Amino acid sequence: MVELLYQLFKTARPRQWIKNLAVFAPLLFSGLLFFPGYFERVVLSFILFSLLASSLYFFNDISDASNDRQHPYKKKRPIASGKLSVQAATFAAIVLLIISLIGARQLSFFFFVTLLAYASLQFSYSLVLKRLPIFDVISIAAGFILRIYAGAFVVNLHMSVWFLLTVISASLFLAVGKRQSERTLLKGLGMSVSKHRTVQGHYSQRLLDIYTSMFANTTWLTYALFAFQLQFQKSSGPIPTFFSLLPQALLAQKWLMLTVPVVIYGVMRYLQLIYEQNKGESPERVLLSDKPLLITASVWIVMVIGIIYGLR
Repeated sequence: MVELLYQLFKTARPRQWIKNLAVFAPLLFSGLLFFPGYFERVVLSFILFSLLASSLYFFNDISDASNDRQHPYKKKRPIASGKLSVQAATFAAIVLLIISLIGARQLSFFFFVTLLAYASLQFSYSLVLKRLPIFDVISIAAGFILRIYAGAFVVNLHMSVWFLLTVISASLFLAVGKRQSERTLLKGLGMSVSKHRTVQGHYSQRLLDIYTSMFANTTWLTYALFAFQLQFQKSSGPIPTFFSLLPQALLAQKWLMLTVPVVIYGVMRYLQLIYEQNKGESPERVLLSDKPLLITASVWIVMVIGIIYGLR
């Protein structure tokens, strides 16, 4: 039983849940992070979104089992390796799917619709889109946009268009970087790139380089525009804001420009990992294992919270 639970937990890919932290973005940048009840609702939405995502990972691993057995790393996944039966995985997937959708419906109708849209997108990706060049990376970006809207719906907040463009650019940057690293990994092992993932045959090295450069630039540029134009509501929660006492000429959105160099460094560091260390096939693993990148992300979060919400 313990071994079964471990294999189920491993297949659920809890490390991937870091992507679902995107649901906190609308609340964080709204200035209402400490508003009573808001944070709790977003935490609940994060849990439900993660349960849904895990159920979809089960379905994905079931459908890709035969293909994963040909991959140097994915062949170690519980279903591909035979450590977890298809029957047990299917049962777990259905249970997680039902729990997440019932919880979402209780939390917010539009949040529920967003989860349905995300599930439909992922099923479409597994069955069709991941085999279509360009559409495969666009669908990844769409998934992050749905995460952002999911976080906005549960607390009824507006999200800046510039931040949405930043999310699109960053997700496309990560998706193309994933293709870059996967291509390098398979070639290094002497394996056929297109045999494991058909869509890779449509991406030449030169084309991937162009895409990587394009989305790396748009990521920091759109974020810079977002940081310069950010407008947020003053918090009325239990923690007073230092910046609420400052004159209009020193509003927080101008101070947020201080975080732009941090974002630029993060983009440059990720490019270094892709091209110099052949990493990037698993963005969440890179973020959690690369110390400079982890420190950069932590510094960025601290700066954003400090600037928007001020000092105690």
